[in-house]
Amino acid sequence: MAPIGVQLHIQDTHVMIDNGILQLTLSNPDGIVTGIRYNDIYNLLEVLNEESNRGYWDLVWNSPGTAGTFDVIKGTSFNVLVENEDQVEVSFTRTWDASHEGKLVPLNIDKRFIMLRGCSGFYSYAIYEHLKDWPGFNLAETRIAFKLRKDKFHYMAMADNRQRYLPLPDDRLPGRGQALAYPEAVLLVDPVEPEFKGEVDDKYQYSCDNKDSQVHGWICTNQPAVGFWMITPSNEFRSGGPVKQNLTSHVGPTTLAVFLSSHYSGEDLVPKFSAGEAWKKVFGPVFIYLNTAMEGDDPHSLWDDAKEQMITEVQSWPYTFPASEDFPKSDQRGSVSGRLLVNDRYISDDNIPANGAYVGLAPPGNAGSWQRECKDYQFWTKTDVNGYFLINDIRTDDYNLYAYVPGFIGDYRSDLAITITPGSDIEVGDLIYEPPRNGPTLWEIGIPDRSAAEFFVPDSNPKYINKLYVNHPDRFRQYGLWERYAELYPVGDPVYTVGTSDYKKDWYFAQVTRKTDNNKYQGSTWQIKFKLDNVDQSNSYKLRVAIASATLSELQVRINDPKSNPLFSSGLFGRDNSIARHGIHGLYWLYNVDIPGKLLVQDDNTIFLTQPRSSSPFQGIMYDYIRLEGPPTSSSKKEYIEYIVIGDGIGSYL
Repeated sequence: MAPIGVQLHIQDTHVMIDNGILQLTLSNPDGIVTGIRYNDIYNLLEVLNEESNRGYWDLVWNSPGTAGTFDVIKGTSFNVLVENEDQVEVSFTRTWDASHEGKLVPLNIDKRFIMLRGCSGFYSYAIYEHLKDWPGFNLAETRIAFKLRKDKFHYMAMADNRQRYLPLPDDRLPGRGQALAYPEAVLLVDPVEPEFKGEVDDKYQYSCDNKDSQVHGWICTNQPAVGFWMITPSNEFRSGGPVKQNLTSHVGPTTLAVFLSSHYSGEDLVPKFSAGEAWKKVFGPVFIYLNTAMEGDDPHSLWDDAKEQMITEVQSWPYTFPASEDFPKSDQRGSVSGRLLVNDRYISDDNIPANGAYVGLAPPGNAGSWQRECKDYQFWTKTDVNGYFLINDIRTDDYNLYAYVPGFIGDYRSDLAITITPGSDIEVGDLIYEPPRNGPTLWEIGIPDRSAAEFFVPDSNPKYINKLYVNHPDRFRQYGLWERYAELYPVGDPVYTVGTSDYKKDWYFAQVTRKTDNNKYQGSTWQIKFKLDNVDQSNSYKLRVAIASATLSELQVRINDPKSNPLFSSGLFGRDNSIARHGIHGLYWLYNVDIPGKLLVQDDNTIFLTQPRSSSPFQGIMYDYIRLEGPPTSSSKKEYIEYIVIGDGIGSYL
């Protein structure tokens, strides 16, 4: 039997769209999702909430020099764009004019909702536009949010190994929950369900990289079992590239699709628009997918079905059905293909295929600028084992091609200017990345992968656990690990001996501050001890320090004398806040420090790494990788014998 056609019912204060599988109700003309009826549940959204606090688009904005304002976006005009048996698309718009200055963000906003025949869900996207003669503003965040029924949805899933039953929102309230170092983190002291007693709940424990966050949501395990899923089929409209981290689903029960945020990055990822700057962007569409299990089936199988639906949505991108001319279809886009090779003569005499590299197109800028790009579109892919890549369905515009290669430091940017036109198919051929390199590797610590995950992450304090992350690869997501540093190093700081120490055990994942007895904090100085059989005092050595994250920190480097003036100081840098938000990376930094040979000695040497800033428990540095290079030579890789392989955990002499 063919699915029934889509029907639209318009009332004075509400609009209802029905395709026989679900009914979607929106306020008119606000465009707030007030109801989702599915599988005999009359509303999946929290009926105890006000209608304006169930399903909505929101943003945080401010005029320069003023505090941020949270705004649940409410339309002032409703329009039907498509209405037939196969599809309904409706629009809720809010138009800005000078009378709104200082009261509303200076944007025209058009929120769209689409329902298709036979489709178990609905789509939503929005078009934001800033006209040239409007005042400037900053846009700190924008997203779409859904608040589900707390009496129905208790099981959250966002990855095969990141899913669990979660406590009720009531458990976070005073009396049942005890606030910890910041409001988002709560210790459950008297939860409704005793099984959660003693656990910490914090929404940041469920953050995720954009590249890994294409489906997440909730399961109602009661019969009939129902799943509610947020599917993001493309990251082209998200800021910050593939490794930008955002919130997903958390206690509420809440499900989000975050398009812009400063989380794990700070002000660098807040787009700042000046007066006289025209801008338009389409966020989405995202797909809100609903599924149900047959009686007797495992409700958790709904996660597997949601993953399959996500693959279907990704393969269908860009969608053919959105009515907006601002959303180009596939034949209005272009593609870029080629191969990325790495040239590092101290590793190989031949070019190395960039296996598993991330290659992307983003607005023109400097190498690495994509990670701070937050106004326009980005398009990314991964290379195959031979370094080949293909990026399809790129919007028309001018771009640079960027890349980074796990296993190598630094960022690549092609000198080619790439202009995408409708139907263009650009072959860029072989691209050669020459990562930063002055001389042979004398020793190295860690793995250059823009993460601190390979380093030592301690067990959490038993008073502050999240059971999901016990014996889990993401153990860094436990609350309070910054406090463990002072417990493990109550007086002195780590001393790492190259060739003997093991970075998996002896290099703490974050150089954090140490809490003292008077509830103040102090910085720390880490030492790297190493031997040199010979020193060329007439030449310079190079210290490469790749940083995975930093928060209001400073890196000072000294050689062999801890009381000398720093050979290098970064100055204050970083606002990632990854330590507090249980991340293992934020924005990537690379510092290249010249060490005059005269500062080194034959035999025993020490490098001192000091982080002196110390007004908060959350200040600190996460290192990605550290390498000392000798002076340049004319020799090739064949002159060097690698007797310890990267990844064994030992600080390697090469």
